[in-house]
Amino acid sequence: MEAIAHPAQRRAPDHLGARLRDGGAEFAVWSRNGDRGFVCLFDAQSGRESARWRLGGRDSDVHHGFVPGAGPGTIYGLRFEGPDDPANGHCFDPAKLLADPWAARIDRPFVWSPELAAPRAAGIDTAPFMPRAIIEAPWTAAARDAPAGRPRLIYEIAARAYSMRDPHTPAHLRGTLAALAAPRAIERLVRLGVSHVELMPVAAFMSERHLALAGLENAWGYNSAVFMAPDPRLAPGGMAELRAAAAALRGAGISTILDVVFNHTAEGAADGPTLSLRGLDNAAYYRRAEHDPGLLINDTGCGNTLASEREPAVRLITGALRLFAERGGVDGFRFDLAATLARGPGGFPQPHPLFAAIAADPLLSRCVMIAEPWDVGPGGYRLGAFPPDWLEWNDRSRDSLRKFWRGDAGAIGGFAAALAGSADIFAGTRASPSASVNFVAAHDGFTLRDLVSHERKHNLANGEENRDGANDNHSWNNGAEGDTAEADIGAARARDVRALLASLFLARGTPMLTAGDETGRTQGGNNNAYAQDNGTTWLDWPGAEPELEAFTAALAKLRRECAPLHADRFLTGLPADGADIPDVEWRTPDGAVPGTADWADNDVLCLALFVAADRVFIVCNRGREPARAVLPGPRAGFAWRLVLDSASGLTDAAGAETGREITASARGVCVWREFSGH
Repeated sequence: MEAIAHPAQRRAPDHLGARLRDGGAEFAVWSRNGDRGFVCLFDAQSGRESARWRLGGRDSDVHHGFVPGAGPGTIYGLRFEGPDDPANGHCFDPAKLLADPWAARIDRPFVWSPELAAPRAAGIDTAPFMPRAIIEAPWTAAARDAPAGRPRLIYEIAARAYSMRDPHTPAHLRGTLAALAAPRAIERLVRLGVSHVELMPVAAFMSERHLALAGLENAWGYNSAVFMAPDPRLAPGGMAELRAAAAALRGAGISTILDVVFNHTAEGAADGPTLSLRGLDNAAYYRRAEHDPGLLINDTGCGNTLASEREPAVRLITGALRLFAERGGVDGFRFDLAATLARGPGGFPQPHPLFAAIAADPLLSRCVMIAEPWDVGPGGYRLGAFPPDWLEWNDRSRDSLRKFWRGDAGAIGGFAAALAGSADIFAGTRASPSASVNFVAAHDGFTLRDLVSHERKHNLANGEENRDGANDNHSWNNGAEGDTAEADIGAARARDVRALLASLFLARGTPMLTAGDETGRTQGGNNNAYAQDNGTTWLDWPGAEPELEAFTAALAKLRRECAPLHADRFLTGLPADGADIPDVEWRTPDGAVPGTADWADNDVLCLALFVAADRVFIVCNRGREPARAVLPGPRAGFAWRLVLDSASGLTDAAGAETGREITASARGVCVWREFSGH
């Protein structure tokens, strides 16, 4: 059954993967330590291997060959022969069918099976348990506009959870990327003022072994098996489905950011499954300990770490990014555990080869790049250390907002720094505060509603005896743990949610909202719901809170229309733009300049912001009683009007004029704005 796929040219082709040409397909696979590579073709009807072609050409580390008759729709996998020497990092096993890491489409999802992790000595053919790649027809990258500018409001979406319970989505589209292109879904995003959707991972993934054994499913997708092929559960139509969704969003003025996982793969630790890179060249693709070449470095906490500093991984990652940008139509990327990608054998080299390659790429260099700036490896907390044109998830801002509203002593200084755009972190390396992606809640952790309803995590459903998930969430429950029928407690929680949302939208930087937090979603106190592909994570659109959604949309509108709130520059306390008043004035409630004692501990923070002839005065009162405050003197011909009171839910820009003596609601954010008195 074996034949030789002779090279179609003397030297290796300039591509990796499969490429159609001259009545067949040319295959190229990178492997430095492999001896011989094979392309295995499969019959579409029976699913059985129908032919095996040995890659007859080798140029340096690229094995290549031409398979006549292979065309669009051809189903294939790879096999590789090489040393079985785990002590030196070599895990070749020709019985293992391998997914082509450069494949843009696969025929089925990855599903855990113990055969995938069987040792070479077992001789188990894993073809029955493996997805296979599908050769697609050639495509031409359509001319497209340059990616949109920096985000105004990021909306984080888990595509499956977003639409599974949406009554306005046809049943056959629920849980897929196609559901995002539905008119009602887009109307919802436009109403909120979303500028960029951030899709949680869509690349093909596999549930972890312990989840499969417990009868659970990975609901988030942060366990990539291959990097380029969309998961068939999310995109039955392959890359075309992502492209159609991105195009529909772009038609409404909304850009698409894709969450990508390049720090590790689903092959996990040394006893994990062999799916792709491990069988192609484990020693080259993964980082290994210098003192023990057989020991995988685990800076990710997931069992392995991709060697992102090496040329084959750099080429693979940038190839995946370009594919999603060109063919998938996305406008940017958010890098999971980006500190892992920034690290090398000796720490954090500058510049890192991967980031240098991204910066040098004509398309990728214009895309939005967002780092999750930490991992569990040595020195892995890297907030503020990424390239100057990157954005970064800011957990310090998150924690500062939470601590202030929880009532922590000494939290007012961190809260003020977060409102000011975290200049203490970013001003030294960034030109503007938009580098800080601010959020109160994200997919990882409590939902916004659960944040004010639970003092403790409740993760027993994950099967790990509540050991998983963060223990210190800076959360509070307003007097009862979890759901309660007490009306007073429910009202207090709703008030605190609005105060947190108002703080997020008033802070300088780039606000990010996780889908459903604007409608009161809950996960029942589960703060690590990655294993809950069920009603725990599926958004309950029928039970959504329209008042909270309207309040959130009004906050976004106020931010867009009010220059002091969306201005993308660090505060200086000095006059700017030819004005005669400073861009910020920090004040105590009685109108004085705060002293050291005021910054040490206080329940009330007051500040006036001035940009482009627009002036606002903000009072954040976490106390249980209303606070008296003094407004700055209005400019000649102007008067102050209350435009936001989060405690009462007021977002009416046509509020009555206000004298200088004002009262700020308890547990709320109030904003006054100067309007012309004429």
